[in-house]
Amino acid sequence: HKPTYENMQKSLEAMKAHCLNNGVTDISMPRIGCGLDGLDWNKVSAILDQVFEDTDIKITVYSL
Repeated sequence: HKPTYENMQKSLEAMKAHCLNNGVTDISMPRIGCGLDGLDWNKVSAILDQVFEDTDIKITVYSL
């Protein structure tokens, strides 16, 4: 199944909890959900910003 914005947010919330519980301070990722999955990067980026806004976790997003 393709991701939705709702389950993308839930997945990012779980990632945030994992990072905070395990001392992860840096995350590198591609534009998740935006290739074959068809989500809009502007919306995914806004969700990513919202989920991690109250942390010091550095997120680097790569484009190919």
